[in-house]
Amino acid sequence: MFTIDAHLDLSMNALEWNRDLTRPAAEINAREKGLQDKPDRGNALVSLPDLRKGNIGLVVATQIARYVSPDNPLPGWNSPAQAWAQTQGQLAWYQAMVDLEEMRQIRNWTDLQSHLDYWNDGEPISQKAIGFILSLEGADSIVNLSYLEKAYESGLRALGPAHYGPGRYAFGTDSSAPMSQDGKALIRKMDELGIILDVTHLCDLAFWDALNLYKGPVWASHNNCRALVDHNRQFSDEMIKALIERGTVIGSAMDAWMLSPNWQRGKSTPIERNVNLETVIDHMDHICQLAGNANHIGIGSDLDGAFGKEQSPHDLDTIADLQKIPKILASRGYSDQDIEKVMHGNWLQFLETAWE
Repeated sequence: MFTIDAHLDLSMNALEWNRDLTRPAAEINAREKGLQDKPDRGNALVSLPDLRKGNIGLVVATQIARYVSPDNPLPGWNSPAQAWAQTQGQLAWYQAMVDLEEMRQIRNWTDLQSHLDYWNDGEPISQKAIGFILSLEGADSIVNLSYLEKAYESGLRALGPAHYGPGRYAFGTDSSAPMSQDGKALIRKMDELGIILDVTHLCDLAFWDALNLYKGPVWASHNNCRALVDHNRQFSDEMIKALIERGTVIGSAMDAWMLSPNWQRGKSTPIERNVNLETVIDHMDHICQLAGNANHIGIGSDLDGAFGKEQSPHDLDTIADLQKIPKILASRGYSDQDIEKVMHGNWLQFLETAWE
C-alpha cells in the first residue's frame, strides 16, 4: 500500500553519518562494519531503495542543525550562522538527489498531485524518485526572519521551532520556558508564509503558546502518548485533544525509548522489552480512542534519527517493513478505509486542506 512517512532525517544521515542513501541499508551496514564513532553504526534501516521496496513514495525530509550556547552540553554549532550553513549543506544534498532523479521535491498541492500520478502510473516502483516535503527540525539556524523567507523560497514547507533543550526561538524536550518574543515573531512569520507548524518537541509551555498564536495548519510529525510512556517528549491527553480540535495529524514515532517506559539507552533492547510494531499501534490506538475516529494518526517513524535497529521495533529489518502495519491494524478491527488513512490518507487530506 502507498505509504507516507512524515519524519525522516535523510540529509543528516547522508552528511553527518556519511551514508550513501542511494544504496540499500544492507550495503550501508556492511560498509560501517567495525566503525564505533556512533552507537548505531551498522544498524541502519533507511535508504532510498528500501523506501521504494516498502512503497513509501512520499516523506517529510528534514534539515536539522542546533545552535548551542557555551553552557549547553548538547551537540551543536557555536553560532546561528554555522547552523544555517549546515542546513544549506543538507539542502544541497537534497538538490543533488533531485538532479540524480533519486528524489523529487514537493512544494505545493499541484506538485503533490503530479507526484501521486507519477508514483501510480504502473511503471516499476524500484525506478521511481521518492517525493519529499522539506521540513526544518528546530529553528536555531534561522539567523533572523529574513532567513525564514530564504528557506521558504528554497522549498521549506514545515518547521518545528524546537528540538532538544533550550532553543533560540523555543524550548524543547527536557527543558521548559514560555515562547520568547523572538519565538512569537517566528510563529507569526510562519503564519504569513504558510509554513506548517510542527509542534513536535515543543516543551509544554511553548506548545500552548504556539498553538494559541498560530492560525494556520498544525501537525505533529513524530510524537507519541504520555499516557503510555510518561515523559515530557510525549503529548498529554489534554494536548492530543487540543490538536484533534485543530485537525492535526500525529505521526507515530518508532524510537524504542518513546515506546517502552524507563528505557535505558545502551542497555535496554527491543527484544528484551518486546517493543514491536504492535507497541507503536498502541499509541496510534490511544489517539483514536481520544478522537473517536482514525482521522488524526499516521506514520512519522523517525527511523535512523540518531538511532538504528538497536533502538527500533524488533520486527523491522528495514523501513520497508512498515508494510506490516496494515495487517496489524486489520487484526485490531480497523477497516480498510481507516488503514488507508493511517498509511497515507490522513496526511494527504491534511496537505490538501493546508495547500489548496
